[in-house]
Amino acid sequence: MSLQTLKRAWFSNVRGDLLAGLVVALALIPEAIAFSIIAGVDPKVGLYASFCIAVVIAFAGGRPAMISAATGAMALVMVDLVRDHGLQYLFAATLLTGVLQMLAGVFKLSLLMRFVSRSVITGFVNALAILIFLAQLPEFVGATWVMYAMAAAGLAIIYLFPYITRAVPSPLICIVVLTGVSMALGLDISTVGDKGALPDSLPAFLFPDVPFTWDTLRIILPYAATLAVVGLLESMMTATIVDDFTDTPSDKRRECVGQGVANLASGMLGGMAGCAMIGQSVINVKSGGRTRLSTLTAGVVLLILVVFLGPWVSRIPMAALVAVMIMVSISTFSWVSVRNLWRHPTSSSVVMLVTVIVVVATHDLARGVLAGVLLSAVFFANKISRLVTIDRRPSADGKTVTYAVGGQIFFATAQAFAAGFDRADDAIVDAASPSETRINIDVSQAHFWDITAVGALDKVVARLRRHGADVTVQGLNAASATMVNRYGVHDKPGADSVPGAH
Repeated sequence: MSLQTLKRAWFSNVRGDLLAGLVVALALIPEAIAFSIIAGVDPKVGLYASFCIAVVIAFAGGRPAMISAATGAMALVMVDLVRDHGLQYLFAATLLTGVLQMLAGVFKLSLLMRFVSRSVITGFVNALAILIFLAQLPEFVGATWVMYAMAAAGLAIIYLFPYITRAVPSPLICIVVLTGVSMALGLDISTVGDKGALPDSLPAFLFPDVPFTWDTLRIILPYAATLAVVGLLESMMTATIVDDFTDTPSDKRRECVGQGVANLASGMLGGMAGCAMIGQSVINVKSGGRTRLSTLTAGVVLLILVVFLGPWVSRIPMAALVAVMIMVSISTFSWVSVRNLWRHPTSSSVVMLVTVIVVVATHDLARGVLAGVLLSAVFFANKISRLVTIDRRPSADGKTVTYAVGGQIFFATAQAFAAGFDRADDAIVDAASPSETRINIDVSQAHFWDITAVGALDKVVARLRRHGADVTVQGLNAASATMVNRYGVHDKPGADSVPGAH
C-alpha cells in the first residue's frame, strides 16, 4: 500500500473521524448490552464482540466508515442455541460463522447483491428505520415527564446545534449536555448503568470448551449458516447504503472476508457474532466519519469507556441515546419513497412495501429481503413474458408462412412462445394442402436462454410437422444455436415424437 493510499484510507479526515468514532462508541454501549440480553448472555459478551469486530473490520473490511458490531438481527438467531446448549457452543458457532463468511468472500458470493433491486434496498432501509424507532419506545414505558422532556431537549440540541457550528457533532453535544444536566440536578431517570453491569477487565483469548465431534458440528452448523447469511446480507445492504451516503464505492468481496475475520476474532475473545449496523453507520457518517479511522476509533474508545471509565459512562441518561437513535431513524428513512409510491411503477412500490412489512412483522431482515427479491423476480418474469412477439407473415402465393419471433425465450416466456403458434397453426395448415405448406420460424430477433425454451421450440416444430407442414427454423444467433444444437431434438431423427408435443 502506497503512502498516498494509506493517508486517503486512514488519515484524510482525522478530526471528523475521531469525533464521529466517539459518538458511535457512546451509542454502541446500550445497544450491545441490549443485544446481549436478547441473546441470553452476559452484557460483556456483546460489549467485547462490539469492540473486537469494530477494530478488526476497520483493517479487514471493504467499506470505510461502516460500523460493524453485535446486532439485534444476529442476537435473535442465537437465542435457542444459548438456551439449549450454553455459551461455549455460541462461541463455537461464532467461529464457524466466521469461516463460512470468509468462504463466501473467497467464492465471490457478494456478487449475488446484483439481484437485489433498488426497491428492495429502499424497503430494507425504511424497515430498519422503523425498527430503530420502535426499539426506543420501551424506554418511555412507565417513564415520568422528565424522560420525555430530556429526549425532546436532546432532539432540539441535535437539530439546532448545527446552526451554531458544525465543528463538533451535535449528537456528541447532546450526550454531554444531557449527562451534565442529569448529574447536576440529580434527576431520577434511566441511565446506561441500569441496562447491565459493564465489564471491568480486558477481554482474554479463549477457545470454545466444546467437544470436537460430529455431534457438535451438527448442533452449531445450522445456527452458524443462518448467522453467516444474515450477517452478510445485512452487511452488504448497509455497505450499499453507506456507498450512497458518501458517494464512494466499496469492495463487497473484501467486506465478506473481513466480516468473517472479525467474527473469528470475536469468538476467540469471548464475543458473539456480529455484522454491520446501519444505525451506527448512519450516526458515523452523519457525524463526519469518512475513513477507516472512524471505525477503529469507535471500537477502541468503546473498550476504554466500558473498562476504564465505566462509572462515568454508566451515568449517561438513556434519554440522550434515545434522542440520538430517533435522529438516526428519521435520517435513515427514505421519505421521498413515500411520495414516489404513486410516481414509480406499481410493481416497484409493491416490492418496497412488502419488504418493509415482512421485516417489521418478523424482525428478520433476511426474510424481508428474500421476500422482496422473489417478488421482484416474479414481476420481472411477468413483464418479460409480455414482450415476446410472434408476427405471422404469409407469402403472396399463400404457400409459405413466416413466423417472425421477437423477445427473450426462457422458462417464464416459453409458454407464451408456444401459445402464439397454438392459435394459428391449424389455420395455416388448413389454408392449403399439407404438401404445399411451408413454415419458416424466423428467430433472428429472439434469444433462447435455457432448456425450457429449447423444449418449447422442439414441441412447436414437432406439432407443425405432424400436421404435414415443412418447417424450417432460421436466424438463430450464435448463443441460441449452441443451446439448440446441444439440447434440441427437432432437427434430429425422430423429432416428430418429441415428448409432450401433443
